[in-house]
Amino acid sequence: MTTIKSLDEQKQVELEAAAFRTLVAHLQQRTDVQNIDLMNLAGFCRNCLSKYYVAAAAEQDITLEYEDARERVYGMSYSEWKAQHQTEATVEQAAAFAATHD
Repeated sequence: MTTIKSLDEQKQVELEAAAFRTLVAHLQQRTDVQNIDLMNLAGFCRNCLSKYYVAAAAEQDITLEYEDARERVYGMSYSEWKAQHQTEATVEQAAAFAATHD
């Protein structure tokens, strides 16, 4: 059995990229899960993932537009996703968010 520590850097990057693609595909399929739910439960959301994508590009001297990264993560423009899938946060969701994010 191979261990993560025994992987060469290229193979590790390939596996991490595959995991990212799988996560993005999962989030694109689970449009019922709102960003506020992700923030309340996991401390990150689709927008955060988009920001991580932009930051990773910047580390390699690549300038990506945040909206382009969001389109990659959402599978469509953010405005389109909001119109089709975003619901108003409940009082409980907003309170949970406020309690954990100043």
